[in-house]
Amino acid sequence: MIFLKAFVVGGMFCVIAQLLMDLTSYRITPAHVLVGFVTAGAVLSGLGLYQPLVNWAGAGATVPLTGFGHLLAQGAINGVQQKGILGAFSGGLAAAAAGLSAAVVFGYLAALAFKPKG
Repeated sequence: MIFLKAFVVGGMFCVIAQLLMDLTSYRITPAHVLVGFVTAGAVLSGLGLYQPLVNWAGAGATVPLTGFGHLLAQGAINGVQQKGILGAFSGGLAAAAAGLSAAVVFGYLAALAFKPKG
């Protein structure tokens, strides 16, 4: 059942993004969606509204861009609790460091394994 919940919630985020790009009179680009979803995830997390969705949907809520915003916000909150106001700047990056490092390493390995067109 957890797989179905994750699929539905993750798919819902994709549908919302696609509808924003297709149906708005102001031309919303993928970059707008990226910034908007990360910001929305951080704001909802800061208000305590995103964690219940994570608890219910699991990876369907943590893998999309809103989950990255949630991760940054929770890291900043934990950083403030541990280090004071300066923890707000380092906490989000510390929380996301493993995922960002993995993205860089695997991106580099993919670039070595495949010949880009150019």
